[in-house]
Amino acid sequence: MTALPIDLELAAQGFAAVGSESRLQVLRTLVRAGDPGLTIGEIGERLGIPASTLNHHLRFLAAADLIRQEKQGRMVINRANYPGLQALAEFLLHECCADCGPVAAAETRS
Repeated sequence: MTALPIDLELAAQGFAAVGSESRLQVLRTLVRAGDPGLTIGEIGERLGIPASTLNHHLRFLAAADLIRQEKQGRMVINRANYPGLQALAEFLLHECCADCGPVAAAETRS
């Protein structure tokens, strides 16, 4: 899977979004749930987070493009945005070991 390029501003927004333990738990729960995703109620049950607080966390994650939300009738299905997560990880690793020379870089990546 090749992720889309990500700029510094979007990367900062993504890292800020997962800078809270609760939001990180929510995101990991959605990653574990896979493509079917979860409703707000299901996430709340799994994590013991009230719906109003959970809505706040989900808005942060959606604004950072780390999750997708899809309205299905009265429910909102929340899913991890895997390309967005991949882009955020690749942002960190893109220039891995660029300043340490070819031998050290090869050893670090192994």
